[in-house]
Amino acid sequence: MRDRGPWSVAHGPHRSVRTWRTFAAAALGFALLAGGCASSSHRQQVQAPTPAPPAGSVEEGLASWYGEPYHGRPTASGPRYDMWAMTAAHRTLPFGTVVRVTNKDSGREADVTINDRGPFVAGRILDLSRAAAEKLGAVGPGVIPVRIQVRRIGDGMPDEPCWEVQVGAFARRGNAERARSNLQSRGYETIFAPAGGGLTRVRATSLHGRQKAIEAAAGLAGVYPGAVAVPCGGGW
Repeated sequence: MRDRGPWSVAHGPHRSVRTWRTFAAAALGFALLAGGCASSSHRQQVQAPTPAPPAGSVEEGLASWYGEPYHGRPTASGPRYDMWAMTAAHRTLPFGTVVRVTNKDSGREADVTINDRGPFVAGRILDLSRAAAEKLGAVGPGVIPVRIQVRRIGDGMPDEPCWEVQVGAFARRGNAERARSNLQSRGYETIFAPAGGGLTRVRATSLHGRQKAIEAAAGLAGVYPGAVAVPCGGGW
């Protein structure tokens, strides 16, 4: 985890910036007052999940896009991916969250709904649908610098009973096998799932509830920085 989170909130006539850490600390305090969160069996130290940033929060980084062969496959939120819908994948924002994406090179803007998890490439913060990529001018270059601002927070599918933690997508089978062995040594059930480009996704599965999956992802993040909680069966 980085010392400073990527989110900030723009406000006031001069658009001064207040870091997201302030909001995270407040939300964490509320969570502790509400009873805290249970630790998974493998955890050595209890960590609260990172709460969602408030509306108006801003994040900057790189965005890529995805189309075939994912078109028609289930997203991590459940519904099948439609590359012609205005959607995007983000690693942590709750499903259903609407963000405004600005291409920092051209100034072009688009509003998209977060309905999938990713990207799982270092340095990237968003994976756009084909339709969103076309509107933002990202299809040609493939990767563009973006600014995303939270417009409305989604509910995050809190009632989904079965959740998993995806720790990565591996090009080499041996690396995927090592990740699976590591997860199993920590007491997790695991699954493999194919991904585009010959990659193999590795997931800890059969976690009961979103909260448990978020806690597990936080505990695994030190070894697998891309670890992210997703509903069971989604995002293949």
